[in-house]
Amino acid sequence: MNVQKTGIFVSAMLAQLICCAFMFFAVRPTAAETPAAQFYKGKTITLITSTGVGGTYDVIARLVARYMPHYIPGHPTMIVQNMPGGGNVLATNYMFNIAPKDGTAIATIHSAMPLQQVLDAGGIRYDSDRFNWLGSTGPQNEVIIVWHTAGIRTIEQATKKQIILGGTGAGAGIVILPMVVNDLLGTKFKIVTGYRTSEDVNLGMERGEVQARAFSIDSIISQHPDWFTEHKVAVLCQSGAKRDRRLPNVPLVTELAKNDEQRQIFKLISSAPALGQPYVAPPGLPADRLAILRDAFAATLKDKGFLADAAKIRFTIDPLTADAVAQIVHETTRAPPDIVAKAKAAIGIAER
Repeated sequence: MNVQKTGIFVSAMLAQLICCAFMFFAVRPTAAETPAAQFYKGKTITLITSTGVGGTYDVIARLVARYMPHYIPGHPTMIVQNMPGGGNVLATNYMFNIAPKDGTAIATIHSAMPLQQVLDAGGIRYDSDRFNWLGSTGPQNEVIIVWHTAGIRTIEQATKKQIILGGTGAGAGIVILPMVVNDLLGTKFKIVTGYRTSEDVNLGMERGEVQARAFSIDSIISQHPDWFTEHKVAVLCQSGAKRDRRLPNVPLVTELAKNDEQRQIFKLISSAPALGQPYVAPPGLPADRLAILRDAFAATLKDKGFLADAAKIRFTIDPLTADAVAQIVHETTRAPPDIVAKAKAAIGIAER
């Protein structure tokens, strides 16, 4: 073959390759054209929150519902449904056992749900390790606050005077911390449950029905900033991986522990504030739809409009990835059995 023919042959082959490549990319579906993405066109996604109307779980869920559809191909409608009850267990059981497993149901469940599973607090019909976690808004230290009329300013004073503390269900996330503090540190919180929602507990405290409660620091600042600015509450202690920057002088419960065993118990119950406000999809969700939801949730927590709206209500966003949430959950559910047993004893849960 001479040089001229060789050149013609190479040019023809190159043209054919370019043509094939063009046809490949021309017919290759874009991300928005995949079957999983097309699934969401015209659909409605229900975002369940395990709390009542008005709390930060509810408020942030409604912000997520406003922004997250922008990042889901097909831009489905997203609505929020409140499902309080059973100390947040009702919604968690629903998501695990009943909610559609096709990508049309997600939830924000209370951060104490993996811990409640470990403690076997009662009514648990879910396995936290089998949930498909989407991520979290970020860690939120939990605190025990006392209303100003109670005359208590420190955790030591709470060991000498009985204080009525409000909660929702027995073994609910907002009563676990004070129950353990009672048992290990000798405080005298008299825990009264039966309030339907967390906000009902707040109203009870303002009305004088109860004098104290456990609460997320971000929830207080978001919902009731006047409690701090007008010195209506005293913060006795906090639970989390480290002291909140806004509460540099309030001790962590791990710092109040009298020995290493107590520190490990307090560390276990501190797994809940480490999760912040986690978002979840049911087990059994198709992998491609789960990927879409995870990506959309992550993008939402970085959206400038979303962050601006969160800032308006003084709520801190410090995102945790789906993998980071799953790791915290796994470490919680795999806690040493002896520490779990001692934590259950501190909360008054009998071994089953």
